[in-house]
Order: sequence, then structure tokens, then C-alpha cells
Amino acid sequence: ISEWANREMKSPGGGKALLFENPTVDGKPSQFPVAINTMGSRRRMAMALKIGSVEDLAQEIQLILKAKPPTDLREGWSLLKQGLNLLHARPKHAKEGPCQEVEHRFDESASPFTLADLPILTCWPKDGGRFVTLPNVHTRDPETGARNVGMYRMQVYDGLTTGMHWQVHKVGARHGKRYYERGERMPVAVCLGGDPAYTFAATAPLPDGLDEILFAGFIRKKSVELVPCKTIELEVPSDVDFVLEGYVQPGETRPEGPFGDHTGYYTAIEDYPVFHLTAITHRRDAVYPTTIVGIPPMEDFYMGDASVRIFLPVFKMNFPELVDMTLPPEGVFHNLVFVSIRKQYPYQAFKVMHGLWGMGQMMFSKYIVVVDEDCDVHNTSEVLFRLCANTDPERDSTIIRNPSDSLDHAPSSQNIGSHMGFDATRKLPGENYHRTWPELLKMTDEAQAIVDALQKKVL
Repeated sequence: ISEWANREMKSPGGGKALLFENPTVDGKPSQFPVAINTMGSRRRMAMALKIGSVEDLAQEIQLILKAKPPTDLREGWSLLKQGLNLLHARPKHAKEGPCQEVEHRFDESASPFTLADLPILTCWPKDGGRFVTLPNVHTRDPETGARNVGMYRMQVYDGLTTGMHWQVHKVGARHGKRYYERGERMPVAVCLGGDPAYTFAATAPLPDGLDEILFAGFIRKKSVELVPCKTIELEVPSDVDFVLEGYVQPGETRPEGPFGDHTGYYTAIEDYPVFHLTAITHRRDAVYPTTIVGIPPMEDFYMGDASVRIFLPVFKMNFPELVDMTLPPEGVFHNLVFVSIRKQYPYQAFKVMHGLWGMGQMMFSKYIVVVDEDCDVHNTSEVLFRLCANTDPERDSTIIRNPSDSLDHAPSSQNIGSHMGFDATRKLPGENYHRTWPELLKMTDEAQAIVDALQKKVL
């Protein structure tokens, strides 16, 4: 399955979504089909979020961010519509849901059904075992009660225990630390499947404190229905395919890995918390969702790219000069960022770099390249041309020490590394450039129009 999926993900445009209807587990047929690469193209990503394109959702967010008293009836209706969308985003509650049609509890009366019955993949040949790779992990802050939904891979140790790979920077780890300090067992619910909006919300770079369930409701334009778990005091969306209920015991860790990661390399074996199952519930017609990560491009690129496009208005609020931004697939998310700006004053590119390094997960950005507004940041060839043509390495670069991604194997010390920024914009007076900046080659509009017309006739 992994090899087939890897080939599809590297096909032009992301290939096809795959459904394996009769997978086997240790040579035995599984009752659950396997779905993979379901969000691995721009079109499927838009379909998953039930929108025409991710830019549509970005425009909705921009309207909310720029909301002001209406000046006419049309603006009034538009603002009212946005308010209703936010109102409908609030979750609602039910006693039970489809995700609990079948129930297996792991107490004194041991259930014959365990994780061993799920078609969980060993993604790469030297992985430490089978890994759950699309889990929506639900936790709550024991002090504030605030909910978080994150995505942290889970290595299967046996039928009832897994690893919980939440890194030190993640909200799940923060919640865990607070439970550990109290000496209390931490309830955890892991959801698989259901509305793709849940998975997208779990991976989206939301501001700290913004509820992922609320955001999923905003995406869906309808409330997420939540139901109480059977064995722990947490709520989960009622329409997911599987729910793994359980807990993390304070202070208990176990070696996790290796794992073929999105970096394109195997991550090393390290100690991480252990998740103990107390129950598994699922739909009767459940489909097991999964993905693999590795050398780009992979399915996760399209999920990350959608996040950047959708939250671009948020970045523009913080940086009014920002025109566009992208994270090229070769950079596997945090390693490379291209930014175009409307430059007005000296060293503005450096101001933007340092500002981005101070924003949430952008702190992990290893390389940031800033170009002028007339450069298409989605054209890597054009950005590299500007980088090579417009920079003097000593004058136009900066290196800082900053927190680094835990999965980045290059830094000498884990979680701490250096980041580099390049100013590939045209140089202004005051930027230590003492010559006349040359003009970029460009044909006249008239010549382009004439040739456009001729080519239409010929072609």
C-alpha cells in the first residue's frame, strides 16, 4: 500500500486517491477498507473542505478580519452572513453518535478486538513498527478546560498501547506536562476519519487558544456534533469512523521510532509518552484513513499549502507589505519560505523575516527568501533567479539562533538551530548599495499583445 501510494503522490498534480477494499493484517483479511491520498491534490483538498478553491475560504477569513460597521445594505447583509457562519460554528452536543455503533471496552472483561485488527500501515521498510498517521488527538488543559486537537503520530506497541509523539513545542505536550505536574492520569481521545475538516483543523496553524472544533465548524458552515466518550471524560465528533479512548500515565515513556518522516529521512529512536487504550468505538461501515510522509512531494504538501493559502490574510494583517507567501514542497514545510513584499523602505525585508520567525510555528523556518512584489513566489525557478541575481551574500543575509523543529536532524543540538534569511529585493538608498540598480528585462505590452494575437491565428 505504501509503495502504491508513494507513486501516486509523486505523480503530476498529486495522483489519485486510493481505496483498498480488502486489505490484510498479518496475512488475515481486515474488515475495514483503507483510504489514502484523499487530500493529495489541490482539487481534492478543496473538495474535502467543500469549497471551490482554498482561496474562497481565505476570502471569508479576510472579510471577518476586516469587518467594520456597514455603510450600505449590501455590506450589512455580507457582515450578517459572516456573523451567522461564526454562530453556526459553535459545536452542539448529543448523547450518542454513529462513531459508537460498535463498542469494544478493555477492562476486566477483555475484548477480542484490539488495535491488531485495524489495517495500520508499516509505512517504510525500517520503521519501528506500524504507525497511526492521521490521528486527531483530543486533549484538554486540566487548568483551563480548553480543548486542543492535534496530530501526533502513534507507534503501535501492542493491541492496547501506542506511543504518543507530541514534541515539546506542541499543545498536547503542554497539556501533558500540566497533568504530570498534578500527578494525574491524562485522558486522551484519538479520532480517525469523519469530515476531512476535522483533520485539516488539527493540522492548521491556528492561533493559540482557538478551538479546532470551532474552526472545523466554520469551515463546514455548520456545527460539529459532539458526543461523550464511553470510558473517559472527553467529547469527540459524532461522525468520525473510529475513536480510540484511553489515557497517558504521568512520567511513563517508551522508545518510539524509527519512523520514515516528512523530512525524507528516518527519525531516530527517542522516548515518548505511552497511550493506553480503554475502548475502541467505530461505525459499522468504518473506513480506516491513513497517509505516508517522505521525500516530497507527498500528500501532506497539499494540506500544508492549503493552510498557507487560507491563513494568508492573517499574515497580511501582521505584515501590510506582504503580497504573497508559499512553502515550496522541497522545503518540507519549515525548511524553506518564499515571501514577496511591497517594499517601501530600507531593510524592510529583514523586518519581515524577523517578524515571521516570531509567529507560532514559523519560528521553525530554516530559510526565508524575500523578493519584490513582481516575483511569483510559486515559481521556484523565478525565485531562485532573483536570489542569485539580487543578493550579495554578506550584505543581504542574516543568521539567527532560534528554536528548530524537533524532527530536523541537521542542527548540532535537538530543538535549537540556526535560521537564515535572504533579502532578494531590489536595493534602496540606505542599504549599503552604491551603484544604480539595473532595470529588469521585459518586453513592451504592445509587443506582447501583437504576438498573442498572431499565435492565436497560427496555433
